[in-house]
Amino acid sequence: MPVARRTLLVAGLAAATSAVTGCGDNGARDSGVAAPGDAVTATDAAGNRVGFGSAGKTTPPSGTPSATASPSGGAAPAGQARYAQEVTALLRRHLPATPQTVQHKGFPGAVAVVLVDGKTAVHTAVGEALRYGAGPKLLPAGQRVEMRPDSIFDLASVTKVYTAILLLQQVDKGRVELGAPVRDYLPGFSGAGTERITVEMLLTHTSGLPVGAKVTGLANNTARWNAVLTTGLVSGAVPGTTFRYSSVGLMVAGKIVEKVTDQRLDQALKSNLTGPLGLRDTGFNPNTWLSGSAKAGRLVATDARSSRGLLRGTVHDDVANHLGGVAGHAGIFATANDLAVIGQMLLNGGTHQGRRILAATTVRRMLTNQNSGKPAIDPERPNRTAAHGLGVVLNQSWLMGRLAAARTFGHTGFAGPSLVVDPARKLVLALLTNRAHPNWSWSNPDPVRASLGDLLAKEVN
Repeated sequence: MPVARRTLLVAGLAAATSAVTGCGDNGARDSGVAAPGDAVTATDAAGNRVGFGSAGKTTPPSGTPSATASPSGGAAPAGQARYAQEVTALLRRHLPATPQTVQHKGFPGAVAVVLVDGKTAVHTAVGEALRYGAGPKLLPAGQRVEMRPDSIFDLASVTKVYTAILLLQQVDKGRVELGAPVRDYLPGFSGAGTERITVEMLLTHTSGLPVGAKVTGLANNTARWNAVLTTGLVSGAVPGTTFRYSSVGLMVAGKIVEKVTDQRLDQALKSNLTGPLGLRDTGFNPNTWLSGSAKAGRLVATDARSSRGLLRGTVHDDVANHLGGVAGHAGIFATANDLAVIGQMLLNGGTHQGRRILAATTVRRMLTNQNSGKPAIDPERPNRTAAHGLGVVLNQSWLMGRLAAARTFGHTGFAGPSLVVDPARKLVLALLTNRAHPNWSWSNPDPVRASLGDLLAKEVN
């Protein structure tokens, strides 16, 4: 029986565990958790990590046209769509009820960017980027960090979209064939039953590989990557026949990118995607490239109760962390603005501001359902379908609300981010939340995703 991604991640967060999973894309509410209105008050925040910076001040967004940032939590400024205030109000309803509320069923903060026909219709920020210290403990008001329109989030499994793009670029160059066995590129990919897995199956989640890999307790990164590449199939799985969400598949896809480009994945990301698009606020391991003031004022916190303490600028996913923060399934950090550019580039058929990133024919294939007629096995979302392109989900109402349609595509991440693109409306929605701060089990990120999709479906025609 498949093990739920939430269950696997719990194991990954335990300090003594020997099995750690990859980044899943959702989480369920715990029963008996206090609602926001319960206003439970913490009494001691001494000794917790402190965030500094001037909340509300923004730097010019990178790589996106006509971007206008709204004040954190405030009304939409001039130039934004008439429904921008409704978007802000919807997001604010998911914040903790009072400044003293400890637990929440939504998120401490969020940033949303909506592009329509390539122009910014909404750019809003609400709540707090840092609210809790390790423990978790509610920080005093003076030690918290307000969410900003240019705040930088852990994209978690939305990283998979970037990895798919990088791999498809190599398909465009003739270096990779989607129908070829993975072993043609990675001879060390030798887990039991994996000889029939093709490159395409990695991107469509039909490989039969499990959610996560066992990487703890190993001597070095070479050994950890060897454990990933020798991971066998889920019991009873037949490659190519069934949708099973697998972070291992995208870890392997990232290694193919590294092999054929002769670059580490973070370097390939910069030289082949973020550099050409001018995305200055996107990358792995942001603590290595952000200034001190940006780290303090713009980084969004995730977990505050793991064995690693408060996570801020360090990847939430435990496997990605063990692999040095650079992996194909999780690890990229970005602003909502930069994420929206990725959606817009795909909506444009592979180009953005005159730069071609992917061939138009490749984008069409990427955004076409490759799993038609196949069953889906997902214990956490038993009603989901297998509809999936190459690295993107398709037509999923649990994520997209009423924006869901055959051509609507996107992705989610466990820490709270999501991307939805509706070609019929020429609409891109980048919604970034810190729902995993300080405890991912407090909230289910899907209701707000679907609600925002419902709102935009009504407002944008």
